[in-house]
Amino acid sequence: MRTWKPTIQSLFGLLGGAQRSPQQLDDAIGDIQEAMLEALGHSGAKSFPAVARRIQHASDVQSLWHLRGDLMGALAALNGELSARDTIEAISDRFEGLLPKGLSTRPSPLGK
Repeated sequence: MRTWKPTIQSLFGLLGGAQRSPQQLDDAIGDIQEAMLEALGHSGAKSFPAVARRIQHASDVQSLWHLRGDLMGALAALNGELSARDTIEAISDRFEGLLPKGLSTRPSPLGK
């Protein structure tokens, strides 16, 4: 009789994450990092070096997901909250299918 051995990957599958190849996941992480750093821009990276550094060194999609709040704060300081929110919303769309269901965005009760 074969016993079930839980692993991070099988647990992630149970939570609703899509099964992707390591290369696909690495490509998606790179694309998201690039979009986040591009949104921050050169002047933003100079003003908020810790945020830029954390984005550059994030090793998984969940880390990048949680860095959206730091990026939002930096972008709001640079460009205003409305612009920052629009940018974060566009970046959040890139996470579709990469996160467990519990980490996805939910509609705000406050509306837009």
